[in-house]
Amino acid sequence: MSPKRLAALIVCAVILPSSAFAQRNEISATLGRTFVSSQRIVGANFNNPNVHFGNGLTIGGNYSRLLKTYGIFGISGEVPVAYAYDMDLNTGQNLIPEGYQSFFVTPAVRVNFFSGESVSPWVSVGGGYGLFKQSNQLVFGGPNPGKTSTSTGIFQIGAGLDVWPWEKWGFRLEARDFYSGVPDLNVTTVRSRQHNYYVGGGVIRRF
Repeated sequence: MSPKRLAALIVCAVILPSSAFAQRNEISATLGRTFVSSQRIVGANFNNPNVHFGNGLTIGGNYSRLLKTYGIFGISGEVPVAYAYDMDLNTGQNLIPEGYQSFFVTPAVRVNFFSGESVSPWVSVGGGYGLFKQSNQLVFGGPNPGKTSTSTGIFQIGAGLDVWPWEKWGFRLEARDFYSGVPDLNVTTVRSRQHNYYVGGGVIRRF
């Protein structure tokens, strides 16, 4: 075999697997909001006895790797994260923090339908860790006498749609429920766990 042919074979052997490998990985960045339902305070007898949650602006991120394909299905391992940096709170008395931050990270398994096509819906299930950082100020002013940090286990279920106008760049719409414990709000509510619904959209990059 001539040196030129040998060199060409070596180049193909290196480049082609690298290209295939590159297409197995994705990162995404999304922006949206997290929605949490109001919670009634146990034993409260004042006006507005519920804890109300603002719809906090949230940054989402994700790394995933394609593990296996079965026909139209693609199975990936992924690590979704969501950071809400200002979830406002409100109630009728000066008892609770004025807000909190939340951070969720939940390794998961994702199944894409029509994997590799230009339009691919998907579902995701996983679980992991969550952290709430409560404000050191109360809702109507004054120092917060309670805890300012609460950790929790998370169960995550989600669904979304990926659209690929280009080979390596695409768009993602996603909705995820991060089912968590409750932050320490200095009051006892009727719930010991809460749904944190994240809805967002952004970009994806294959590499």
